[in-house]
Amino acid sequence: MAGARGDKLITAIDIGSWKVSALIASKAENGALTVLGTGQRESRGVRRGFVVDMERTEQAVRETIEQAEKVAGTNIESVQISFSGGSLESRVEPVEIPIEGRRIEQPDMEALLDRARDRIDPNGRVVLHAEPTLYTIDGMRGVQRPTGLHADVLGVDVHVVLADGAPLRNLETSVRGAYLNVDSIIAAPVATAMACLSEEERDLGVALVELGGGVTNVSLHIGGMLVGLRSIPIGAADITDDIASAFGLRRSQAERMKCFYGSAMQSRRDFRETIDIVPAAGPAVQASDGRKVNRAELVGVICERLGRLMKEIAAALDEMGFHSPVGRQVVLVGGGAELKSIADYAQTALGRAVRIGKPRGLGALPEAHGGPAFATLVGLALHGASDRNDLLNRPAPAMKVHKMRGAVGAGFSRLVNALRAGY
Repeated sequence: MAGARGDKLITAIDIGSWKVSALIASKAENGALTVLGTGQRESRGVRRGFVVDMERTEQAVRETIEQAEKVAGTNIESVQISFSGGSLESRVEPVEIPIEGRRIEQPDMEALLDRARDRIDPNGRVVLHAEPTLYTIDGMRGVQRPTGLHADVLGVDVHVVLADGAPLRNLETSVRGAYLNVDSIIAAPVATAMACLSEEERDLGVALVELGGGVTNVSLHIGGMLVGLRSIPIGAADITDDIASAFGLRRSQAERMKCFYGSAMQSRRDFRETIDIVPAAGPAVQASDGRKVNRAELVGVICERLGRLMKEIAAALDEMGFHSPVGRQVVLVGGGAELKSIADYAQTALGRAVRIGKPRGLGALPEAHGGPAFATLVGLALHGASDRNDLLNRPAPAMKVHKMRGAVGAGFSRLVNALRAGY
């Protein structure tokens, strides 16, 4: 069904290493979002978050959006897309200007944000986000509305997310190949946080771990903003590959085996329960070659890979300074978070409280899309509907902008304006 007259349509596409999913939602005048249609297809041309086959990615995007359009009963021209590749980098840039004891006025706020925008140095990379987060007056942090207060120094912390340009161009070109414009490219951890984390969690301190198909992104949120980001080139698809290799199965068989019988925690019952194994088809394979294995063998293969992944996650958290256990927990999202008992395993391995994050904030969201695997997709829609105070939207002096050569879609202009010298 199409949205009501006056409603704004927002379309999100999450292009991952395992699946491509789309969501069409309408935004009512009161700001409420209602899902009109969804679509999903296997991701055939993305590996570790990067496009490696343009044609197959275009086809997957086209089929996914056509499915969502059919359900919603409308045609889509522009979309919000996510990027989860390992080239993402997050940092916080503090900026200050003198006020000299007088009252802070709106022109002071504008001057501060202009200086913050000009201070961003991407060093040859593309700025995806540059959002002012916490304001400070005379070194005191956490000021919500500085206007009207007296101060000697006014400051702001700007959250900047960077990415390499070539992977972004490949992603945008794949979507344009499906006859769609790109309104914006959003870092997956930023979108996912909007769907799964409460304001209080982000203020107290929380680590968001996205267990994707090919990449695990670990992001740290403290004081209401994203302050650290690390990407680990291991995902749920690696567990599937381990199972396929250990038992001589096709990937599709291994994935089904993982979903139906897999678990992150072993029990005594697993040693008694057996699973029928049918080997991958081949000229030398006979019907009688099938065998039975204990479920404990499957869990052992899964836990071996999970053990390596959790060590990488723990190292990333330590590197980002996520040490204090008080008021700080870990939230697991992504397709890998749907593995049975994964939260209990992670809690033991990381020594922290762990919960599974599920998307919220959308009306009429299908039950099949309400799990952690669709957190980024929902977050994209929420991000597209929100009024974000992004410095990239502020006009910059002409000499600060370096245009990309060649044909670039109109929807990519937001990224073009973010390019700086050296790109």
